[in-house]
Parts: sequence; C-alpha cells; structure tokens
Amino acid sequence: MLVLLAAFALVPLLLPWLVARIGARAFTVAAVLPAIAFGYTAWLGPQVLAGDIPFESYDWIPSLGLALSMRMDMLGWVMALIVTGVGALVMLYCRWYFAGKSAGLGQFSAVLLAFSGAMYGLVLTDDIVVLVMFWEITSVLSYLLIGYYHARGVSRRAALQALLVTTLGGLVMLIGVVLLVVEAGTTSLSSILAQAPSGAVVNAALVMILVGALSKSAIFPFHFWLPGAMAAPTPVSAYLHAAAMVKAGIYLIARLAPVFAIAEPWRPIVVSLGVFTMLLGGIQALRESDLKRLLAFGTVSQLGLLTVVIGFGTREAALAGLALLLSHALFKSSLFLVVGVIDRQLSTRNIGELSGVGRQAPTLAVFSIIAVCSMAGVIPTIGFVAKESALAAFLDDGSPWALAALIGVLAGSVLTAAYGIRFIWGAFWTKKDAAGAPLDRTEWPDPPVGFLLAPIVLSGLTLLSGLAAPWIDTAFTLYAETAPAATDHVTHLALWHGWEPALFLSIGTLVLGAFVFWLALRVRWASRRRVLPFTATEAYNAVLRIIARVSVWTTSLTQRGSLPVYVGTIFLVFVVSQGTVLLSTPEWRLQLEAWQSPTQVFIAPLMIIAGIMAVQARKRYTGVVLVSVTGLGMVLLFATSGAPDLALTQVLVETVTLVAFALVLRRIPAQMGDHNASVAPVARAVLAAGVGLTMALVAVVATSARVAQPVSLSFPELAYELGHGRNVVNVALVDLRGWDTMGELSVLILAATGVASLVFVTHRSDTLSDFTRPLPRIPNRRPLLETAEGVRPQGQGESGRRAWLVGGARVRPENRSLLLEVVVRILFHSIIIVSLYVLFAGHNLPGGGFAGGLIAGMALVMRYVAGGRYELGAAAPTDAGRLLGIGMLLAVGTAIVPLFFGVDPLTSTFFEAEIPVLGHVEFVTSTIFDIGVYLVVIGLVLDVLRSLGAEVDRQTQELAERGVKTS
Repeated sequence: MLVLLAAFALVPLLLPWLVARIGARAFTVAAVLPAIAFGYTAWLGPQVLAGDIPFESYDWIPSLGLALSMRMDMLGWVMALIVTGVGALVMLYCRWYFAGKSAGLGQFSAVLLAFSGAMYGLVLTDDIVVLVMFWEITSVLSYLLIGYYHARGVSRRAALQALLVTTLGGLVMLIGVVLLVVEAGTTSLSSILAQAPSGAVVNAALVMILVGALSKSAIFPFHFWLPGAMAAPTPVSAYLHAAAMVKAGIYLIARLAPVFAIAEPWRPIVVSLGVFTMLLGGIQALRESDLKRLLAFGTVSQLGLLTVVIGFGTREAALAGLALLLSHALFKSSLFLVVGVIDRQLSTRNIGELSGVGRQAPTLAVFSIIAVCSMAGVIPTIGFVAKESALAAFLDDGSPWALAALIGVLAGSVLTAAYGIRFIWGAFWTKKDAAGAPLDRTEWPDPPVGFLLAPIVLSGLTLLSGLAAPWIDTAFTLYAETAPAATDHVTHLALWHGWEPALFLSIGTLVLGAFVFWLALRVRWASRRRVLPFTATEAYNAVLRIIARVSVWTTSLTQRGSLPVYVGTIFLVFVVSQGTVLLSTPEWRLQLEAWQSPTQVFIAPLMIIAGIMAVQARKRYTGVVLVSVTGLGMVLLFATSGAPDLALTQVLVETVTLVAFALVLRRIPAQMGDHNASVAPVARAVLAAGVGLTMALVAVVATSARVAQPVSLSFPELAYELGHGRNVVNVALVDLRGWDTMGELSVLILAATGVASLVFVTHRSDTLSDFTRPLPRIPNRRPLLETAEGVRPQGQGESGRRAWLVGGARVRPENRSLLLEVVVRILFHSIIIVSLYVLFAGHNLPGGGFAGGLIAGMALVMRYVAGGRYELGAAAPTDAGRLLGIGMLLAVGTAIVPLFFGVDPLTSTFFEAEIPVLGHVEFVTSTIFDIGVYLVVIGLVLDVLRSLGAEVDRQTQELAERGVKTS
C-alpha cells in the first residue's frame, strides 16, 4: 500500500512529458496505476474478509508521533476499490473525451492521477493527522481540476468557491482533530475508535469534525459549491463529485458513526442537515434543464441521503449505508459519463435541445436507464437492495430520530424517482411542442466504442451488484458489526425479504415519484419563480462582498500609505512591550565593560557621527552613503572581533544594498524638498532615543542574565564531527541550522519576486538577451548576431572588430567609459572564479554560498554599470526565476534525500579521494545545499538588477521617446 502511495506521488510527474508526445492516449497509460491499485486491493479481499486486516506503517515524523500508516479494514477496502476502480475507468474515458485537445492536458492528467492517489491515501491512512493532510491535498487538487478551463471566468469562480468552502471546513475540522487527539492521547484512528473517548471536549471536537465532513460532501449550508463545480470537465464531475472527493466527507462520517453516533450532538446534526439537503437538492433537480446540473443537484440530494443513513450509527443503518455508498458511486459516475458522451457528441446538455436521442443511441439509453433505476431503487439493482434495507433499519429502530430520518428518506426517495425520470426523459425521449407534435429529432453521431466502455461497465455493475447481494452482505457485515444493533433482529442485504412494509414503502416512492414528475411537467415547475428571492450562491457572493468591504475599510484605517507611520508604530510597540518587560524584571544582572577591543573606541564614535549626519542630510544619496558608513563600521567591528565570515558578508551586503539604493534613487529627485521635512521632529527624536535606549538595555540585560554555558561553545566540535567542516559559521548555516537557512532562502525568493512584481507590468521573463540571439548558422561563415542595427558576425562591434563588451555599443557615447569597459572585461571572469572559490572553500575557510553569490552578483553589477541593460542580458542570458527555483530545489533536495536512506533530513555525509593533480579531495554533501544558496543569491541580485536597473532603463527610454520628462 505504501509503495502504491509513493507511485501515485511520482508517476504524475511523468505524465506532462508523456502527453506532450502522444496526446490524449497518455490517459490509457495513466489508467494503469489505478488499475494496478484496484487489482491489488481486490487481491487483498480474502484477507480482509477473513478479519486479518492488512496494515503497513512508516514512521514519518517520530518526534511528533506521526506515521504513514495504512490500514485496510472493510470500510477502507470498499472505498479503495471505488477510488481506484472508478479512477481507472475515468482515465480510460478521458482518452476519448479529450481526443484532439492538447492545451493544458499534461497538467490536467497529472493532477487527476495525483488526486486519485490522495484519495487512496485518505481512505486507507490510520493516522488522523495524516488524514487531514490528504484531505487538504484533495481540496487543492480539486481546485486545479475544476478550474481546468481557466480562460473562462465561470470556471475560475467555481474553482475558487469550491476551494474556499472545503478549505474553511477543513480548517475547522483540523481544530476538532487536534482536540480529539489530545483527549485520546494518540493520532491512530483505530486506537481512538477503540478508546471511544467522551465528554464535553469530545463533543465539541465531533461538531467541528462534522463541519469539515459536511462541507466536503456538499451538505447544507455548504451544498452550493458542488453545482457550481459543474464548470469542470465531465470526467472531473464523474470522479470527484460522484465517486471520490464528495465521498471523503461521507467516509469520515462512516468511520466515526459506529462509535460516536451516541454522542449528544451527533444525530441532531446528521439527521436534520442530511434530510434538509436531500429535499433541497431533489426539489432543485426538478427545475434544471442542464443535464449536468440536474445530476449535480441530484448528487447533493443523494449525499444528504448517505449522510442520514450511514451517519445514523446503528448496525442496520451502517449495513444499508455502505450498500448505498457503493451504489451511488456506480450509478452516479455512470450517469455523469453518459452526459459527457452526449455533450461531446452534440455540444449541448440542454434538455430543450435534445429529442429522440434514445432511438439513435439505444445502448447508451439502456444502460442509462439501468443506472437511473439503481438511483431510484428499482429491483434488481444494488440501489433497490440498499434503499429497502435503509427503510427497514429506520422502521425497526423506533426512536424519534429514526422516525424523522424515515420520513425524510421517503420524501427524498420520491424526489429521486422524479428527477431520475426527468433525466431519462430529458436526455433520450422524443419531446413534443406546445401543440403536441413531436419535435425534430437531434441527429446523433455514433461515438467510438471505447468512449462508451466506462459508463456501460459502471452501469452494468449496479445490476450485477444487486444480483450478488448475498455475497455483498457477507462482506459488508464486517463493517456493520462495528456499530451497536438497534434491535435484536439481525438484518441482511437481499433482493427479496418478503412482503414487508419496507418493500411497499419503496414501491410507493416510485409511484409517487412518477406522479411528481408528471405534475412538475404539467405545472412547468422548471420555469416557475423560486421560493426564495436568492440562491445559496448569491448569499455566498454577498458574504464575499461584505468581507471585501470590511477588508478595504480595515486597510484604509490601518494602512495610511505613510512609511514613517508604519515604522513608528513598530518602534512604539517595541519600546512599550520590551520596556514593560524590563521594568517588571525584579533584578537586573549587569556586567559592563567599556570595550573589548581598543578599535571599538575609534569605530563607535564614527558610526554615531555618520548616523547623526544621515538624519540631517538634505540629499538622498548622501543620506544613503552615510547610513552605509554605519554598516561598514560593523564590518570593522566584526573583523576585529574574530568573525571574518561576518565581516566579509557584511561588506558585500552593504555594497549590494548601496547599489540597489542607487538604482532606485535615479528615479527620485536628488534633493529633498520642503514637503519631505520631518513631521513632529521632537516626537521622532524621543521615539528614536527610546528605541536606542531600550535596545541597549535589552542587549545588556540579556547578555548578563546567562546562568549556563552557551551551546555555541560546542559548535566548533559539532561543526567538524557532524558537518565535516572547520568554518563554524558556514557549517551552522548549511547543516546544523539548515532549516533556518531554508526559511531565509524562501524569504529571499519572496523578496525578489515582490520587487520584480512591483516593477514589471506584464511579465518578468528575460528579454534583454534577445538582441544577441544567434541566427541560423551558415556553412563556412561565422555565426551571425541579430541586433537593433542589423546583422553582423557574432562577437563583433560596429567596426567589425571584436567588442570588449557586447552591450557597450548600445550605450550613449556620453555615458560610456572605455576605461571602465576594459577593466570590467578583464576582471569579470576572475571575479566569477573567486566567487566559486569562496563557495567551495567556505566549508573550511571564510566564505560560503551566500558570500560567493554576492561576489558573483557584484560581477553582474559591474557588467551592468559598464554596458547597460543589454550587457546585463549578455552576461546572464537566463531568467532570474530559474536560478531562484533551481537553488531552492537543490536546498530542499539536500533536506529530503537523506530520508530515503533512513536518516534525518539535512543529514550530511562526506567523500574523500586522491585525485591526480588535485591531490587529496574531500566533498561534503551539504555543499550541495550551499550551491543552492549561491544560486538563490545570484538570482536575487539578478532580479534586482533586471527590475530596478534594466526595466527602469527601458521604461525611461520609452518615456523619453514619447517626449515625457522623467526625474
């Protein structure tokens, strides 16, 4: 089971590549994996029936007690068969449904197969926390599947609606799961059910878990997302909204009901909301003219029925509920696939545009009728067996909630029969006009035989399952016996129980259903006004609008657009909070020394003077340079305090920061005007003094309050023994504190993306290197270069000689410096080599990936300053996003790969060998992490240069060409 779960995680990664080569036929290959999973699950059937529950476990996060544990009892076995079996058939169906289409198909196929794997893990995991993880994965993947037609606004809105509703329910459920785990003391689902904890906290947890389950299964008041999700391709509707995603909530209810149905809040919630949803969905289904939306509201109604029956929590109801679960997965997925065939062949699903299809497609019509019969509960389908058993379970129970459930199920069954007949009539019958004359029949092009395979198989199984009711009863009893019996009478699944009340009630619902269908046609129910003046979707949209307005009001209240206000607020909170803590401390331990090094006596006053001068500076660039003086002062302090790594990094950071400021200041007036004068300078001075004093006191008190030896004393030994390096700082960053560094890399990527997003208007891809794009090579000639001025041999300037800097010719003569170009040409490659040396030597000497990346970034800065934006494109002919992504991928890979060798994440090892010429060489795997850091830093600098430098240059040039003056 764990191997199959891993396959479901890895195989989807290959599908985009496969789709790009063989098109929709790749779905046939994709169907192999769920088919194998189905076969393996079926092969485990005898073991499950014998009561020997298959169980596999892998300790995922031992410190948190989380394990990837897979447990296949009867309920899990049935759900796994549904998820994998229907999934394989839907994949085969996609082979013909998407024939001739290619746009986005690779991603779609991968996401659909990954969704199948997520559902497989969800229904088999025995860890309730891991179940929540799979739960949220299905929500995200369903968002991608529903929004497949992303160019359509309705698809995007439907996908977002489904994601918001199910994710909100999932977050509430997560709180309930945490409470339940704390009460039970374990995350094992089987252990929780065996303990059966109770009490007020457990009741609250159950209510929150039910919120998640009901939102996932589209139960009122969360029902509206499912009809909206019909904007998805039909295979998605057949799988997610009939056999998989919506079944996740039903599965969780079925898993908990045998134990927790006796809890005080359980049955009132399950029965009342389930019955209301059943009636609401059935009534609305009779109004729909779109076959797919008709089935969608029918699905809402059926999910309400499943919630009532399988969530009731007695042995009899559990037996009937599991049979209903199986029957619904078969007939509803079959009917959705039938609608897909009709839509693909006729490009319409509207009942008013279909007439006489049944005579032209008799096979499709017959199997559709079989599926509808199972939905309505007509003998000898599995739907009849399940429906009669459910009615009998509530009749025999006799409790008030059982009576309410019985009345609701009877009313819902009448509506089910009515909209089932409406579906057959709308899809296949010959319609008549107002005068009673037959309408012209809709011409039907015969579909490929393979296109009909999946709906025929699923529909046929509803019939075969009904005939196999005694064998199904033997299997499903294993699940039913986990719930308490309501009566001493033992019930069974069978096609014939004799002339019992449940049989007459079942037949009565069919007769009344036919009458309701006739009456709805007679009174034109589909065209009548709604009972309420608004729909649930409209209420949802109104809530979103209210949230948006409140957000705008809150933002306008707190975000005034003034940077000094934001910074002042942060500083004020800092002074008040930390000052309160300091003043409330009963004793201060102070160990003060005037200085640790004589250089501090000279450096500190210079930093203070530079800070004061920066505040008084009237030119922006002057202020930036003076602020940098304080940073360079820190460089000297680090260097004289035995921290060469910090000194090197600090000087590089100060340099890059100064460059970034200089790039920004080009578009801002150099001299600050009167409107830039400080407001309330006295208050600002007081606040600044308070921040400085508070920070100084915090530093003094914190460093003097130590009562134990610092852990950093053992870092040199740990760095060598665990990280195999002598540079404590670098080893700590990429090994001992690797998780912190990975988080910092994420921040750097977000910062780079944010800067680029603010500057680039339409895209952030590399267009600078296009002017050096090589043209097709001509035999016996040098490669040609396409430029704005024309075509010339690659590497030559306007005079035909080889250019020092390729982009220098594009710089205005008054802005060029030949001396600078020559120096940059000489030094650029040497600086890159130095950066590589600093990268690889950093494990034992001062340096590392961060410092090496900054050095390489400075080389790019030199190329940009010397040759402009085109020279930058020639120096780095790649997209900055690729460097950021590859760097992060290397860092994450370094963390994940050790897991496959049974050790902790980020565990490093080393290799050593004697290599000719090079001699003794040692390589530590954490160096790969450092290479990732190196690439991320280069990508960050490149993104800043491309956005604040090259893109600003381009925009300035465009404005100049239009005659617009810029600052």
